[in-house]
Amino acid sequence: MRFRRRKGRPYGIAAGVPVASEPARPVRRRGIYLLPNLFTMAALFSGFFAIVQAMSQRFELAAIAIFAAMVLDGMDGRVARLTNTQSAFGEQFDSLSDMTSFGVAPALVMYEWILKDLGRWGWAGAFVYCAGAALRLARFNANLGVVDKRFFQGLPSPASAALIAGFVWLAIDNKFPIREAWLPWVAFALTVYAGFTMVSSAPFYSGKSFHVGRSVPFWVLVALIALIFVVSSDPPIALFTLFCGYALSGYFYWAWRWFRGESNPAKPVAAAPATPPAPPKQG
Repeated sequence: MRFRRRKGRPYGIAAGVPVASEPARPVRRRGIYLLPNLFTMAALFSGFFAIVQAMSQRFELAAIAIFAAMVLDGMDGRVARLTNTQSAFGEQFDSLSDMTSFGVAPALVMYEWILKDLGRWGWAGAFVYCAGAALRLARFNANLGVVDKRFFQGLPSPASAALIAGFVWLAIDNKFPIREAWLPWVAFALTVYAGFTMVSSAPFYSGKSFHVGRSVPFWVLVALIALIFVVSSDPPIALFTLFCGYALSGYFYWAWRWFRGESNPAKPVAAAPATPPAPPKQG
């Protein structure tokens, strides 16, 4: 026998039958984390300030502003990790800030200071540096391979900018003869070296394995105190020497590993594909 439902008869809630309701989903606010992005904005301002000072022929202030941008750029990522406020917006904002502070600003400062005396060679060298910084950041963002976190692939753009700014600050503070024929070509060689080293595959120590909360030997604290003393005694000479050593360290370490027959730790390795699940057994 077939039974037909009468028309108009209510079912569910109207009929008094309880219906299981789904649990309310928490609504996520689509906002921007303020604290880490404030440091990124400050780094961007420092890079913009360096450009303005270079246009006003105040190259020493421009170099110091680039170093300030480097310090602020190193703080925003650590603040984001400590406060658990990482976001996709912060990553993109940080890359754009880096391009301005460590790509455009150093190239313009070096060009306005001395490279313009070389004519087309001068702006070509400045462009090589600027293009190297852009390619370096694009490769870093698009790198989908597995890379040893202890190393950077190529010279990082903040260190490259510090190398350029350190040379400008060193030359101005020690009153190098700008009119000498050799100085513009030294600046040109340094600028081109920094630009090509950023897109190289040389492994440069990243320092990501160092954590502030981790216990360290006593000699590390003594070494840090000595480093602070050396830098504060003569910042231009100490900073330029420090970043010159860092800019060469990647090639020396790469050659040492090659001599020992070891692979480059900064070269990306394709991630292994996920193993598909085994088909169910039939029986």
